[in-house]
Amino acid sequence: MDILKALRAEESKFLGQIEAARQQVDTIRAAIKLLGGKSAANGNRNTSATTRRKISAEGRARIAAAQKKRWAKLKAKKK
Repeated sequence: MDILKALRAEESKFLGQIEAARQQVDTIRAAIKLLGGKSAANGNRNTSATTRRKISAEGRARIAAAQKKRWAKLKAKKK
């Protein structure tokens, strides 16, 4: 029966550690919220992957034109 008592003591110790960790996470989340950041309360740590920015076709065309211009300039230097 001493084994059961020891296992229950270990369980109690681990449950206490879990509660302490939860309190630390709550404190960190409160600090993030206070500083204006978004909390990852839903468990999704990489929120940028779920909310992607959209760029217009005109914006993509400008970026493509600028890149082509940079490549042309680089190729001209090589000659």
